[in-house]
Amino acid sequence: MNDEKATTDMALPFFAETNDKGIHEIRLNRPERYNALTFEVYATMRDHFRDLQDDKSVRVVTITGEGKAFCSGGDVEDIIGPLLAMDMQQLLEFTRMTGALIRNIRQLRKPVIAGLNGTTCGAGAVIALACDFRVATQYAKIAFLFTQVGLSGADMGASFLLPRVVGLTHATELLMRGHFITPAEAMRIGLYNSVVDADALGDEVRALAEELASGPQFGLEMTKEMLNREMSMDLDSAIEADA
Repeated sequence: MNDEKATTDMALPFFAETNDKGIHEIRLNRPERYNALTFEVYATMRDHFRDLQDDKSVRVVTITGEGKAFCSGGDVEDIIGPLLAMDMQQLLEFTRMTGALIRNIRQLRKPVIAGLNGTTCGAGAVIALACDFRVATQYAKIAFLFTQVGLSGADMGASFLLPRVVGLTHATELLMRGHFITPAEAMRIGLYNSVVDADALGDEVRALAEELASGPQFGLEMTKEMLNREMSMDLDSAIEADA
């Protein structure tokens, strides 16, 4: 955000800034590693999204990546070696930490917009999935490639969220096969809200963020909360909760 009244947190391992319209921009800035996530970035993002809940200056959150990728998932050099040396309890603590990041994005009672500037895969795909809106460029291919590296496709809440976004049939294929799909295909199955030219991504995300930031905050917050709560309710319970 190019705003003279913006406030920037320089202590974080990613760019984070709030402008005077209440739009909080997060930008992953490890382009040389395709914005791969380290232990530090995972943990800091988890805590950052938790803390945004109580930040009254923030009305909308956007997240994007620097360079050619949105996020390529966990950093192989930083994470894989240490993970192989962990015992089962340590592995469980790690997966709970990564899952907590997704939980905090979903539980944040403010709209979150993912601006997918490029390749989005692994944990990066689940982060995008957890956001409320996904605006992508023509270069933003996406894959939930956990099974491609011998892991369960049911990682970080993907098996809970993805069927609710694209339906069970598409979710099963994406999680079991772990292959990339094009932005056009992601748009067709409902995973992406829109696909725009790369040069227009910033303007598109900004326009949506400004629309939401100027909207009824209580109404938007309650809409997100009820969407979350009613995911696991039957119809009668959902109607009563709405009341």
